Amino acid sequence: MSLRFLGAAAVILACASANASPCTGHQLLTRARAEGSCLTLKIQTHLAPDGQLRAIVFPADVSLSTTPDMESLVVIRSYKGETLNSKNLSSPRGMNGRYVVTAKWSPDSQYLVFSTASSGGHSPWSFPIWVYGRKQNAFVALSDMMSGAPTISGDFHFSGVDTLVVSTWRHQGAINDPVPATVDLNQSFPASPSSE
Repeated sequence: MSLRFLGAAAVILACASANASPCTGHQLLTRARAEGSCLTLKIQTHLAPDGQLRAIVFPADVSLSTTPDMESLVVIRSYKGETLNSKNLSSPRGMNGRYVVTAKWSPDSQYLVFSTASSGGHSPWSFPIWVYGRKQNAFVALSDMMSGAPTISGDFHFSGVDTLVVSTWRHQGAINDPVPATVDLNQSFPASPSSE
């Protein structure tokens, strides 16, 4: 990657940040925002089809030099409000973690699937996907169910009740040559996921 390209990218990012709202848009800010700013930022709630669970995506709001939605915290709660599990995607300085791009429950409410993007702009072609298994009450990286293959798009969909369709590369490094990959979550989700 040339220095000219990196310089141009920095200028584009700075211009985008200058015109961005300090509260939304997954942006680095040219000036740090005030402490306590953006308190009215709405969280995202994803209700499972059966109404028994909900996934809440909170903005992590670690750094005042970024919009608060630069990194996310995903919390799984029961319909009674009990917290069952959570996945923290934030980083200590608020610029090296991940934020949720898309989140969906499987049609049978057994799995929450969410794609993520880097808050620091690292590997912009990579959109790691996480899966929450209701029965196991655990989060697992989808790439672990795909023999380490990466997901190269934040978009995905269900084909059937628990069959997920994502985009991966045809061969290593072929980010401009995506192919669909199908994962049966019932078959692929580990019975006893390791904790991180």
